[in-house]
Amino acid sequence: MNKTNFDSEFCGALPIHHINTIQPHGAVLVMEKNNFDIIQTSTNTREHIGLDYKELIGQNLSTLVGTNLSDFRAACEHHAQKKSAQEFTINGVSLFALVHEHDSYFIAEIQPKEANKQSADGLQDVKNLVAVLEDSNSLPEVCDIIVAQLQEILHIDGVMMYKFDEDWNGTVISEKKSNGLEDYLGVTFPASDVPKQARELYLKNPVRLIPDRTYTPARLYPVINPLTSAFTDLSPCHLRGVADVHLEYLTNMKVFGSMSIRVIHNGKLWGLISCNHTSAYHITFEESANYALLSNVISNKISSIINANEYQFISKMQSDRNTIIDTIYNSGSIIEGIFSANSSILDLFKAKGSVLYSGGKQYRHGEVPGAHFLDNLILWLQAKNVDKVYTTHNLAGIMEEAARYSEIASGMLVIPISANQPDYIVCFRPEVVKTIEWGGNPHQAINFEDNGLTYHPRNSFKIWMETVNQTAQPWHEQEIQIANTIRSFLLEYKS
Repeated sequence: MNKTNFDSEFCGALPIHHINTIQPHGAVLVMEKNNFDIIQTSTNTREHIGLDYKELIGQNLSTLVGTNLSDFRAACEHHAQKKSAQEFTINGVSLFALVHEHDSYFIAEIQPKEANKQSADGLQDVKNLVAVLEDSNSLPEVCDIIVAQLQEILHIDGVMMYKFDEDWNGTVISEKKSNGLEDYLGVTFPASDVPKQARELYLKNPVRLIPDRTYTPARLYPVINPLTSAFTDLSPCHLRGVADVHLEYLTNMKVFGSMSIRVIHNGKLWGLISCNHTSAYHITFEESANYALLSNVISNKISSIINANEYQFISKMQSDRNTIIDTIYNSGSIIEGIFSANSSILDLFKAKGSVLYSGGKQYRHGEVPGAHFLDNLILWLQAKNVDKVYTTHNLAGIMEEAARYSEIASGMLVIPISANQPDYIVCFRPEVVKTIEWGGNPHQAINFEDNGLTYHPRNSFKIWMETVNQTAQPWHEQEIQIANTIRSFLLEYKS
């Protein structure tokens, strides 16, 4: 269970939102917020609008567009809020624009409208996907439908959806591949592949596009934002440059073009849909905005299924808890209530064994560790001053002597039931031996050169097997809440 976590130790500390370069399939203009005077640009504006980047500094964007300032500001604020593509013309070039609002400036990402377009009608694609998903309520089936539909909509070589675990490792739960791309269904990728700061950016940006990993970046000019005296924050930008280590990662994956679409559940990043192409892959800003909408549709559908499943799970737990409480009331016995054949605490918490410490005695039910261990356990609980519901799914990791009992007691739930006595209900869960198929050795996810400064991603994604022992099924948040309600009831019942 002691794992190296490069997510927090290294990869999660890289400031990728202050990279200060962009991908060249569009250009960037940074404007002072009040008057829309251009204060910073990318160095590739001539390629997109025929105007040199140095000539643009100090010019007014609303004037260049040919719109009065108040109307232009209102349009920019509207599209920035809606995260939708705006259209205007500069120097005779028709453009798509994505506008982002900061405290003291606006950023406009611009792209000629004639750029390569993948889909004929993005909004209709969204509607079609909604219709296909409407009658499906199975999470695996929905994920398979989404992946298959996206490959067809995007005309792309490979699509895979992966779900994050509690340690932010991502396991591929559905995929559809062609054109020689490797299959990774069931494979787990370490958290450092999508490190902390990248995950935080996905909370701001539904879509991340890298059309061509061989691109030559364009710099921002001037390097420092004159208004903030710092690098411009490119967090919301689709054109934001890519860290060299990730471009090398794509090379090792044999991918040229890449697009990732986030999946959100309850405000948190639940998973990602990785869309990969064996050649360069370009889409317009308009399409990108449509795929952001598609991300919301997918997230809402997945969340609705998860919430429905959790509702059933919670309802069953509440019913079992109420049965236990009723039995305690009717029998006048805590022992009878929690160890009842009709609905025991083992059924409630999917445990195999339980012990009640009460009044200096032990009452055991089901498969529990030996008496000597149970004697030491109550001393350990007292020494740790466990006065709230406590859980672990790796008991051997915190109590060395628990290792010999891991087969029946790898997980532990402790419910303190007295305010002033060492009285507890303890439930044990058995070991679940888990074999993880890693996409490459997770302990070599990042490799440093001898100088300790230059680093590279792993160059092999060959399956690396790891067997995890002495762990149990983790305790669900709702199980912990139910345990707290039982604790509250018993504290009141015993008083």
